[in-house]
Amino acid sequence: MIETNQLTKHYGDFTAVDGISFRVEPGQVLGFLGPNGAGKSTTMKMIAGFLAPTAGSAKVCGFDIETQPIEAKRQIGYLPEGAPSYGEMTPRAFLEFVAEMRGLGGGARTRRIDDVIGRLQLESVLAQPIDTLSKGFKRRVGLAQAILHDPPVLVLDEPTDGLDPNQKHEVRTLINAMSRDKIIVISTHILEEVHAVCNRAVIIARGRLLADATPAELEVRSRYHMAVSLTAENAGAAREALSRIADIDSIEIDPQDKRITAFPKKGRMIFNAVSEALKAQNIAVSELQLEAGRLDEVFRNITLAPARETRA
Repeated sequence: MIETNQLTKHYGDFTAVDGISFRVEPGQVLGFLGPNGAGKSTTMKMIAGFLAPTAGSAKVCGFDIETQPIEAKRQIGYLPEGAPSYGEMTPRAFLEFVAEMRGLGGGARTRRIDDVIGRLQLESVLAQPIDTLSKGFKRRVGLAQAILHDPPVLVLDEPTDGLDPNQKHEVRTLINAMSRDKIIVISTHILEEVHAVCNRAVIIARGRLLADATPAELEVRSRYHMAVSLTAENAGAAREALSRIADIDSIEIDPQDKRITAFPKKGRMIFNAVSEALKAQNIAVSELQLEAGRLDEVFRNITLAPARETRA
């Protein structure tokens, strides 16, 4: 597992990471979320042994990253922010170099290099200098070196940054396939990434851990949880019909697309009542949806709360 205990990083008087503790076990894909400057990348650098913590500790598969750095790093595949590499090398030469540094040799080395080239679809750029590649291909080369030695732990900082939608889908499919028997930590500010690959999410802001839950548990905190959204040909008539439902607390209409959202009173279920009211009034509806909750709203509420409290 990965285990951090009061992990802290100071830069002079500035606290980048403030006493973060969590643990991740095999089969978990942990989304590490936070606004820019929250301390995500700094925390991941400490877990990977790239930065030494000011206080606290981090263990990877039982090895302390400070007192047993070589043993800990053997367990990790790390994709840093920006995917740094040697720009004058070709992807094949770079992967050969990484394989040598990781102690891979013989047939196993050839098989692993061929495997990651195929998984990340790098065949078309193997002979080009890395400096000449697009941002997306550079990112894929970085991910290839991270998984080259088939490590039990992956620490991936913005793994889909710079990828087009098709490439993002391919990388997310790869992460899902690897997640069955690995520990994976993904830093991201893209909330759709959490839904796509993560079964757990940690939210930090200003260096502090503010939430640790599954994406579904976080969505329950949203005011949109169990709300009903719909698009009707006659928004005014639809709103009038819904206003007569006793279990509805409030109704909002989006000024842009006229989408209506009905919010239930606490503990109430309103979907069936909404559907029946619209049918009774013969109101044509093109879309009717029960909301699970909106992660972006929960994210804003959690990360902005400390700033509001500080101003108060």
